Amino acid sequence: MNEQQPPKQKTIDDILELAKTYLHEEQNLAFIKKAYVVAEEKHRGQMRKSGEAYIQHPIEVAYILTTLHAGPSTVAAGLLHDVLEDTDMTKEEMAAAFNKDVAEIVDGVTKISKLKYMTKEKALAHNHEKLLLAMAKDIRVVLVKLADRLHNIRTIEFHEETKRKRIAQETLELYAPLAHRLGMYRLKAELEDLSFKAIEPTEYYKILDDISNRKAEREEDIEMMITKIDELLKKSNIQNYSIKGRIKNIYSIYKKIVNKNKRLEDIYDLLALRIIVTSIEECYRVLGIIHSVWTPLPMRFKDYIAVPKSNMYQSLHTTVVGPFGKIYEIQIRTYEMDEVAEMGIAAHWAYKENAGYSPEKEQIEITNKLKWYKDLTTYVENSDHEDPLDSVIEDIFSANVYVFSPKGDVYDFPNGAMPLDFAYRIHSDIGDKTVGAIVNGKIVPLSYHMKTGDVVEIKTSKTCLGPTHAWLKLAKTSHARTKIKAFINKKQRDDTVLKGSEDFANIAKGLGFNPSTLDDKTITNFFAKNGIKTVEDLYWCIGKGEISALAAINRLLGLTDTKLDDEAALKQYSESSSNARKRVANNGYGIIVEGLDRAKIRLGNCCQPVFGDEIAGYISKGNGIIIHRLSCPNVDKNGSERFINVYWDKESHGKVFDTTLKIEAFDRKNLLADMINILNSCNVTIASVTSSKNRNGECVAKFKLQVADLADLNNTILNLNKMSEIFQIERLYK
Repeated sequence: MNEQQPPKQKTIDDILELAKTYLHEEQNLAFIKKAYVVAEEKHRGQMRKSGEAYIQHPIEVAYILTTLHAGPSTVAAGLLHDVLEDTDMTKEEMAAAFNKDVAEIVDGVTKISKLKYMTKEKALAHNHEKLLLAMAKDIRVVLVKLADRLHNIRTIEFHEETKRKRIAQETLELYAPLAHRLGMYRLKAELEDLSFKAIEPTEYYKILDDISNRKAEREEDIEMMITKIDELLKKSNIQNYSIKGRIKNIYSIYKKIVNKNKRLEDIYDLLALRIIVTSIEECYRVLGIIHSVWTPLPMRFKDYIAVPKSNMYQSLHTTVVGPFGKIYEIQIRTYEMDEVAEMGIAAHWAYKENAGYSPEKEQIEITNKLKWYKDLTTYVENSDHEDPLDSVIEDIFSANVYVFSPKGDVYDFPNGAMPLDFAYRIHSDIGDKTVGAIVNGKIVPLSYHMKTGDVVEIKTSKTCLGPTHAWLKLAKTSHARTKIKAFINKKQRDDTVLKGSEDFANIAKGLGFNPSTLDDKTITNFFAKNGIKTVEDLYWCIGKGEISALAAINRLLGLTDTKLDDEAALKQYSESSSNARKRVANNGYGIIVEGLDRAKIRLGNCCQPVFGDEIAGYISKGNGIIIHRLSCPNVDKNGSERFINVYWDKESHGKVFDTTLKIEAFDRKNLLADMINILNSCNVTIASVTSSKNRNGECVAKFKLQVADLADLNNTILNLNKMSEIFQIERLYK
């Protein structure tokens, strides 16, 4: 096996000659030529690090796209892909000179190119988001970016070592998996090998040398096996077939050596053959012929024809003990399958030069071919998540368990996925109403880990109360966990709204106000400056304790125009309200005690109230007044007769308050570090951290924080909840 040599430099004539093999209308060729002329003019005088004219890079990118039979707009975008970023041409000018299609593709590529890659896990996930969002809008953006990256990795030796390794690592972790997901084996293999060579040159050349040293022996073995199979197929009257040896790329060999702790000579598919026939029926006939002569290895047969991979790959795989006891991996497929295996989606979306063609039609065709891409576009369109693809990165890139619905539809999941993941993949309503699962005709618990080949049926009930926090432990995919969280959050909101409406109705009854007269327009008129625009919003704020029902009704009745908080209501109805002088907090905590100017107070250690919490003051014996959160268990325990009204003085606010968060999450590498990074980006100070694992292996972290007020604390919790691994956050009571 010889190391791959850099391809010869291409020219615009090479692009046009290749394009003529599938583009026959002169206007399409002229369109590509025009793109070259503009790109050459705009990049004139610019040079690459290799010393060659910069225009050579877009030419190479466009040529790669042409080998994939991309349409004229895509090839033109390849020629122009750096023009918006590196020259004075605007997107509007490009759209006017060519078309909106070209301008949108180039703009998408430009946005991806501006992302700064870091080796941190979160930065990588963020890049995945941007790439996938661009792909969901127009997959051609990613195709151009892959071609761009392929040529850059081919010329990576002109960068200094640090940058060389950074680019190669990004390619290995981001772009090669994307090429694999699109089924583009040839492009993926080259991206992997060249990246691996840049990152680990010693390991790369070691494997290359080992393979080269055994090259003659291996080729002799393969030729002998080809001859024997050829004789068998002719004898069985198989027509129009081809047999060839298959070369495995160096990086995939390295992964098997490292991940499976194997020696080079132990890797079966180094002796690999591919048999290509004209029909699916002949694929199975040839498989039977092979197995009738040579013994297949147990557990090594895979039927990707009946159950294709998510990137459209189809083939029969078998491993047999051949002549002299040597192990051969044999792939059997049709010519069309072979084209798809090599070219991926490009084999299906070759540009169709007819009047019915449109980018939208092309996207629909791609969506129908790639099931995971269809899932992706559905996620993006339907997600109510702030960053919709936060919840699908892992699901899309680690899917390797394939299960069936009762109708025979195939769904792919990451390892460890459970029935709830399947239920939510079908539809959120089915997930929310799940009461059980049947796998392969047998009832299984919701904690069952699905396996490839399982037939999964979800049992639902209209009376099901819906997800609880316990469900978060019964779902593996981020998509399912996000949907479960959304349901729980909505239910909590509904409960809060109900509480607020009941509080409002109770106060309204005493004041002779009819709640049924309220409508959204009235609420907007009276409360818009408070960010409240609907009746539900008002009840939500009352239920949360942000405003009091009494203060809200006073506003509606025109009795007060003070701030909507408990201070207004307490002042109005306090026994000491006849005292006209303004009271302020004199205790350093920003807390006013009703009727007392200089009360001795301290904050309860049991519940750690912070500014903005609903609070009550407990008159203790010898310790003054202890401030508790209203939700503190000690409030109910000690009886109401010893509690007095207290509230926050917003004008003297300035103290920092201690509070403790307990976080439960599915454990992974760097999880705690990512939590700390989020906390450091919020308006809080970390005083201490402890972390442990529970009996289920989940992370339990406790953060003692210093915060200014409840708003900052709630914002911190909101940001933490964006981490898909976290399924429970609570403020601790001691």
